[in-house]
Amino acid sequence: MIYYGQQSQRGHEALMVAVFCWIAFGMGAAQAASPEETIAGAARKVVKLYGAGGVRGLEAYQTGILISAEGYVVTVMSTVLDADEIDCVLDDGRRYKATLTGVDPRRELAVLRIEGEDLPSFSLQESPRVTVGTRIFAMSNLFGVAVGDERVSVQHGVVSGIVPLDARRGAYEAPYRGDVYILDCTTNNPGSPGGALVDWHGRLIGMLGKELRANASGIWLNYAMPIEEVARGYEAIQAGQAATPSDSQSPAVGMLFDALRMGVVLVPDLLDKTPPFIESIRKDSAAAKAGLRPDDLLVAVNGRAVASRTAVQQALADLAEGDPVRFVIVRDGAIVECDLGQRPSDARKP
Repeated sequence: MIYYGQQSQRGHEALMVAVFCWIAFGMGAAQAASPEETIAGAARKVVKLYGAGGVRGLEAYQTGILISAEGYVVTVMSTVLDADEIDCVLDDGRRYKATLTGVDPRRELAVLRIEGEDLPSFSLQESPRVTVGTRIFAMSNLFGVAVGDERVSVQHGVVSGIVPLDARRGAYEAPYRGDVYILDCTTNNPGSPGGALVDWHGRLIGMLGKELRANASGIWLNYAMPIEEVARGYEAIQAGQAATPSDSQSPAVGMLFDALRMGVVLVPDLLDKTPPFIESIRKDSAAAKAGLRPDDLLVAVNGRAVASRTAVQQALADLAEGDPVRFVIVRDGAIVECDLGQRPSDARKP
C-alpha cells in the first residue's frame, strides 16, 4: 500500500501499522505448513485395518489411528475386529499383526496394539473441542482403495454442527448419546469408521464414526466423535474399567458352556464371527428372571468383551462353578447390565 502526497501524523502511523501487519502475516504464512504437508504428516499416523467380514454390509476393512509411539491404535468396535488375526498396515507399507486389548461398549471404541517402536502417532490431548465452521481434513481408507504403502483418502470440509448422536442402522441403534461433530463432507462410507479427523494445523480433533442413519430423518450421517470422548474411552480401557477382549483362540468344543443352560438362545452362526444377538429366552430361566429379551445384543460377560457366539460360550465356560454371571447388553441404543445369578454346577458338561 502506497500513499502519495502529504499525510497527517495519524495517517502515517496507520500506514506503518498496516505495513507491519502485512509483513508479519507474510512471515507467518511462509512458516505455516501447506495443506499438502499437513496431510502428509497426519496420514503417517493413520493405519489400514483388515479382519473379519467380506460380505455385503460387513466389509473386512476399516481405519485406525496411532495414538502412541509404542503401537496403540484406536478405532471403532465392529465385526472387522472379530477375526483371529487383525492386519494393520502403516502409511509406509509396514504390516503388523494387531492384538485387541479392550473395548468400550458405551462409546463403541476399541484399542489395538501392534509390536512397534518409535511409531508416528497423534496425541489424544493435542487440541480442545473445536467450534462450528472449523475447517477439517477427514482421513480414512474409504472403500478400501488404499493398499500397501498407498496413502489413505483425504476429504476436506468444515464442522457444520455439534449435536448429540441419535442414530441407528437397521435394527441396531447406536448406544453412544454424547455430542458428535457433523461434517459437510461424505465420510459415511465403508472403510471410513475409525478414521482421523484433523484440523488444518494437523491436530487430531476426532475419530470418524460408523455408518449410521439419523433416527429423526433417516438420512446417512457424516460425523466424528470428539477427541476428548475418544481419550476418555481409551483411558477407561487402559485402566481396566471397560471390557477386556476374549481369548482369540478357538477353545475345544467340549469345554464350551451352552448359554441355553441359563435360558439364552443365541442366533445361529451365519458367519465365523456372527454377533451374539439373543434370538429367544426360555421361560422361567435365569435369563428370563434377569430381564433379557430377544434382539438384545450381548457385548460382555463379567466384564469380558464378547463379539461372537463362541466367545460367549468360552467366557461362560471359563467361570468357576457358582460364580456370578453378569451380562452387558445393548438394547434400544442403551447399555443394560443384567445379573443372571450363579453359574450352574454342571455347566461344563457337554
